[in-house]
Amino acid sequence: MRTHHSIMKTPHLSRRESENRGFTLVELVLVITIISILVGGGIYYMMGNVDVAKEVKAETDIKALATQLQVYESRNLRTPTTEQGLKALVERPESEPAPENWTQLMEEVPKDPWGKTYQYKTPAERSKKGYDLYSLGPDGIDSEDDIGNWKRKAPGAEES
Repeated sequence: MRTHHSIMKTPHLSRRESENRGFTLVELVLVITIISILVGGGIYYMMGNVDVAKEVKAETDIKALATQLQVYESRNLRTPTTEQGLKALVERPESEPAPENWTQLMEEVPKDPWGKTYQYKTPAERSKKGYDLYSLGPDGIDSEDDIGNWKRKAPGAEES
């Protein structure tokens, strides 16, 4: 028959067994290193997605601005001049040619995903429309990475 004392007995571990119960420093460092590599790779992979998302946002903004420019043109029989710019969608232009049927079409002109103003030029130099509407892209200067209302060249494509 068992006594209460025999049930409560805890096994005594030898010194060697008690030393092997935890993780060694090498094992911990190895696991932390592997986790760091995986997290770092995930962040690097996500950064590419952030860049693509910014480009898509710029393209969407440009389409929305182009729509507002069409409304402006239909009301005033012309698009704003380069000098009047996209601000003409927000405030009545003071410079000539003054719009006859001006209406505020936007609360404010959005900034591109890189925090810069969208560019507007008329007549167009790159677009088949009557104006160029574009973001200077991630580098913030007029270059090949600009995103606008024209068809972009594929990377590495040469002009023919």
